Amino acid sequence: MRFIFPLVRLALVVVVVVAGWVIPMSAQVFFPGEYLEYRVSYMGISLGSIKVITEGFDTYAGRPAVKVTAYIDSHSGIPFVDLHTIYRSTMDKTGGYAYIFNASTKKDDDWAYDKYTFDYPNEKITLESGIKDKQLKNVDIVTNRKWNDGLSLFFFARMFLNSKRSVSVPTIIEYDTVRTYINFAGKREGMSIDAVDYDVQTVYFKGDANWTGVYGLTGKFEGWFSDDEACIPISAKMKVYVGNVDIELVKWKRGDWVPPREKK
Repeated sequence: MRFIFPLVRLALVVVVVVAGWVIPMSAQVFFPGEYLEYRVSYMGISLGSIKVITEGFDTYAGRPAVKVTAYIDSHSGIPFVDLHTIYRSTMDKTGGYAYIFNASTKKDDDWAYDKYTFDYPNEKITLESGIKDKQLKNVDIVTNRKWNDGLSLFFFARMFLNSKRSVSVPTIIEYDTVRTYINFAGKREGMSIDAVDYDVQTVYFKGDANWTGVYGLTGKFEGWFSDDEACIPISAKMKVYVGNVDIELVKWKRGDWVPPREKK
């Protein structure tokens, strides 16, 4: 593989100050080619899947960046659930904020799109949406903050997992400038998942999505991420239209990584 993210343990804890965030850089979150697949279920019934892929390192406007993609799909034949969405985000290599975000969502026989362009030098965000190639809406927001979208937030949480602090993350969701509140308490505990025959060592956190996103995602949520340098999401509980759903890691590809065994 052309790019290999250095898996070097730092003798000292190194931190980077960016966009007002102090980001713990002991985490080795970005790994080109990483593939994570999750089962989404409600009361034990599988509703669909989420697949998150780290495409690789790149540059954006002369800055080091990372490209990631997520595929969100419901199973066919599930009553009241019909969702097919693709997210693509290019974010800063620190994981602190996004540069550009694209979403494609299937609606009947067409695909609707949303595009967020974060123009930080000019303190502006351009939000576009439409159907196929037809633009239906275009809005500019003046701001001097750094922002996350729905997908880059996934990696932001991984990067901050061991920060042991509460954060209020500026987030763009469907033309709204909102906040995502996360309490990274640093609580360590075992988590059982079907993909392995042992309890996984995880770091627990909780938060509150002060917005409504894809399929009604909103409100309070909980997460359990792997207690290692990869900080991979193992399990989560979130609220959507149908109620509280469970999200669980079922497949992965990241070099020789395996979920860490619980420490007794």
